[in-house]
Amino acid sequence: MEFYKFDRSSAKKITKFDSNFMMIRIAETEQETQISCMFLEPGGVIGYHQATVPQLLFIVKGEGFVRNESEENIKVQQGDAVYWNKDEWHETKTDSGLTAIVIESKTLTPAYFGFK
Repeated sequence: MEFYKFDRSSAKKITKFDSNFMMIRIAETEQETQISCMFLEPGGVIGYHQATVPQLLFIVKGEGFVRNESEENIKVQQGDAVYWNKDEWHETKTDSGLTAIVIESKTLTPAYFGFK
């Protein structure tokens, strides 16, 4: 399990085409990729399971806890991203509710894009 921030400090300024915004590249794939949005109500859980491919979970709203085989619950909140390798056991849960974007792909490598 690896942790990243996807807040403004990880973003790069884009000025091409007279643009003025900040951007974080998240994924570039040549293989099948699934991108999902998950809504967990208070008390919600994404049950303990094994990742079938590398997965990157972006917390976009709320807060909760994640764990892997260690059984230690680690707090995550808006602006956090968690990466699990293929075959890694993991779980996500929340007391107060959270919204997350999940990217699943065989070629997912978040460190390549400069996450911190």
